[in-house]
Amino acid sequence: MASILSKNQKKKQDYTLKELKSLGSDLLSSRAHIKNLPLLLSFISPESPPQFVVESLLSLQSFFTPLLSQLPSTSSSSSTKRPRSEEDDDDTSNKKTDEDPEVIFKAWLRSKLDEFVKLLLDVLVSQQSEDTLRDIVLGTLMEFVKLLNAGRFHSSIFHRILNAIIHSAVDIDVFLDILTSKYVKYIDVRYFTYISMEKFVKTLEASAVVSADRTVIEHSETENESKDSLELSIRKIYQVLSPIPPPQKQAEKSDHEMWSGSDESSSSSEKPKDKKKKNKDQDSSLLSPTTIAKRMKLKFTKAWISFLRLPLPLDVYKEVLASIHQTVIPHLSNPAMLCDFLTKSYDIGGVVSVMALSSLFILMTEHGLEYPNFYEKLYALLVPSVFVAKHRARFLQLLDACLRSSLLPAYLAASFAKKLSRLSLSVPPSGSLVITALIYNLLRRHPTINHLVHQETVETANEANSEADEPNECRPKTNKNLGIDYFNNQESDLKKTGAMRSSLWEIDTLRHHYCPPVSRFVSSLETDLTIRAKTTEMKIEDFSSGSYATIFGDEIRRRVKQVPLAFYKAVPTSLFEDSDFPGWTFNIPQEEGKC
Repeated sequence: MASILSKNQKKKQDYTLKELKSLGSDLLSSRAHIKNLPLLLSFISPESPPQFVVESLLSLQSFFTPLLSQLPSTSSSSSTKRPRSEEDDDDTSNKKTDEDPEVIFKAWLRSKLDEFVKLLLDVLVSQQSEDTLRDIVLGTLMEFVKLLNAGRFHSSIFHRILNAIIHSAVDIDVFLDILTSKYVKYIDVRYFTYISMEKFVKTLEASAVVSADRTVIEHSETENESKDSLELSIRKIYQVLSPIPPPQKQAEKSDHEMWSGSDESSSSSEKPKDKKKKNKDQDSSLLSPTTIAKRMKLKFTKAWISFLRLPLPLDVYKEVLASIHQTVIPHLSNPAMLCDFLTKSYDIGGVVSVMALSSLFILMTEHGLEYPNFYEKLYALLVPSVFVAKHRARFLQLLDACLRSSLLPAYLAASFAKKLSRLSLSVPPSGSLVITALIYNLLRRHPTINHLVHQETVETANEANSEADEPNECRPKTNKNLGIDYFNNQESDLKKTGAMRSSLWEIDTLRHHYCPPVSRFVSSLETDLTIRAKTTEMKIEDFSSGSYATIFGDEIRRRVKQVPLAFYKAVPTSLFEDSDFPGWTFNIPQEEGKC
C-alpha cells in the first residue's frame, strides 16, 4: 500500500501544466473521468506551484458551479453516511433513498466541495501564497458564497472566510484591499460582515473570561501570550469594521445592490416552480429601502457596541475616540447606548478624556445625556500639555462651545477664565492667543464677571474709604497685602477656587509678551465688552490650530507701515562706544603677518 501511495505521489510531482489542463478538460467532458477530481484537489495546496493551483482551481470551479443547485446541504449529506438504525430499516422510503446511487454520488460530491472550500481557505491565508493568487482564491470563494445557497447569500462560508482572515498570520491589509475594492460595496456583504464581527467579539469575550479564571501557576507565560493574541484579534476586527461605509438613512438604489443577486444567470437556468411559491419568494426577497436601512442600522449598532465592550489597546482606543463622533454615533439606532463607554473614557483623564469630549458633547446636546460633574472634569483637563496635544483644535472648540450658555453660574465662568489666564503664562505663544480669545468670549457672554478685568483687593478698597476717618496708627499696613491673589489654582471644586475675588492680572502681563502677535492681540480686551451690540465673538477655530509655524507665517506676510532703519550720522568704527563702558578699552593687538 505504501508503494502505491508513493507511486501516486511521484506521479503528482511529474505532472506538467499541459497534462493538468487535460485532466480538467476530461473531468468537465464526462462523468467517467470523475477519478480526476481527487487528483485535481491534491494540487490545491500552498506547496504547489501557483500556476498549478490556478489551473486546478479553474477546472474544479467550472466543474462544481453547474452542480451547486443539485448538491445536498452538508447536514443532509452527512446523514446519508451515518449508520442506519432499526427505524431507518423499517422505513422503506428512506431505505430506497439511501441506496440510490445518484444520492450517494451527490453526497460524495458535496463532501469534495467542502474539501475544496477548506483547501482554498488554506491557500488564502498561507504565507507562501502570492497576492495575485489570493485575489483569485478569494474571488472563487465569494462565487460560492453567491451561488451555493440557491441564489441566497451563503453566510456560513463567508463567516469562515472572515474567520480565516482574522486568525491568519498574514498582514490583514492584503485581504482588506481586495474586500474593500470589490465586495464591500454590496449591501449583503456589509450586512453579514457586521453579523460575523459580532460573533467574533462574543468569542473573544468568552476566551477572555476563561483566561481570567485560570490558576496563578498558569499566569506566567500563557497570560502574556493570550493577551497578545487578544490584542491582535481586536486590532484586526477594528481594521475590518472601520473601512465599511456606515448605513445611510436614505440610500440610493445603487447602495442596495446585493452580491447574491448580482448574477441572474443561475436563477434563469433553473426551471420555473409553482407560481404562488415563486411570487412568495420574490415578495420575501424584495424589501423596501426603509426596512433595509433599519436592519443595516441594527446590525451596525450591535457590531460596534459589542466591539467597544472589548478591552481595547491604547492605540486602537485613541483611534476609535478620534473618529467615533463622525463615523459611529450618527448611524447608531440608539446613540445613548454609548454613554457607558464614553463616560468611562472621560473619567480616565489625560489625552483619552480630551478625545472622548467630542462624542460626549454630542450625546449631551443632542441625545439628552446627563453627566454629573461634567464641568469639574472639563476644568481638570485644563493643563499646559493640552495646548500642544494632537487633538487640541477640536478640544478648544468644544471648550468654547461648552462655555457658551449664558445660564452658567458666575463662579463657574470666573473659574474657567481665571484658570485659562493662569495657563497663558506657561503655554506657547499660540496657546496664549487662543486663551485670550476664549477669555474674550467669556467676558462678553457673562457680564457678571467683567469686574475680573480690573479688581482691587478688599483691603485696598477699605483703606481708600477709611483713610480720612481713621488715625494713622490704626490704618492697616497694605504692603503686606500687595500681590495677593485669592484664586486657588490647585482647587478642583469650582465653588471654592476664589476666582470671583481675583482679577485677570495675567492678561495684563501678556501686554509685555516676547511674541509681538500676543502683545498686540491682548489689546482687544481693552474694548468695552458690556456693549454687546458693538462687539462680536471671536472664532476659536481661527486660533485653535496655531503653532510657531503659523505665527511665523502670519508675521512674514504682515504688511508693516513703518520699518525701523539703522541710520547713523557717522559710520561707527567700533561695536561699542567709549561712553558705554567707562574705564574699559577694547583694543585688539595687531600681530605681524596677520590681517
